[in-house]
Amino acid sequence: MEAQTKTAIILGATGLTGGVLLRILLEDDRYGKIKLFSRSSVGITHWKIEEHLGNLMQLEQFEIDFTAEDVFCCIGTTKSKTPDKETYRNIDYGIPVTAAKLASKNGIISFLAISSMGANSKSSVFYNRLKGEMEERVLKEKSKNTYLLRPSLISGNREEKRAGEWIFKQVMKGVNLVLVGPLQKYRSIAPETIAKAMVVVANGGYESHIIESDKISKIATLSD
Repeated sequence: MEAQTKTAIILGATGLTGGVLLRILLEDDRYGKIKLFSRSSVGITHWKIEEHLGNLMQLEQFEIDFTAEDVFCCIGTTKSKTPDKETYRNIDYGIPVTAAKLASKNGIISFLAISSMGANSKSSVFYNRLKGEMEERVLKEKSKNTYLLRPSLISGNREEKRAGEWIFKQVMKGVNLVLVGPLQKYRSIAPETIAKAMVVVANGGYESHIIESDKISKIATLSD
């Protein structure tokens, strides 16, 4: 495509990875418009940005405006932020699934969503089971190009402070050095790496609908 002809949708641009992705797309000449669907504004003024604010758990209300070439779903919450399991499910399952439905209905070319390592609909762990159920339901929508990225622990600084996760991330910095070969997918991964990989996949495709963490890191290098 010629420069500045594509439109992208980002769900979760106020989050860690979504915010990085937004900055990357603002500098990418392939995108002329970036639609942000979120509860609150990102607080950035830019000619490419078009914000749609509202309750994402009622994403259907945005159906008319939910048009683009690429959808990047970076939605996700945490147990500390959302202790109620029903609300947690409405966010981590409901929003990506509804977005996938709208993408399919509106003929969007590429749909990419961040899932998680260990996603498995048969898991006894609530978080892993929920992510697995989300993946299965999203894939049923059969958008032209659907990709689910399964990153390991995401490094970087979030706005909310989580002492336990911070300590674990410091430990992982050292552990990453010994995670080689088949164990590479367990290395922590930077939000910049995930965001870069999403853009590469959206514009060049990939052979699998499911992309594990080590593959995400390799794909990201293609953007450099």
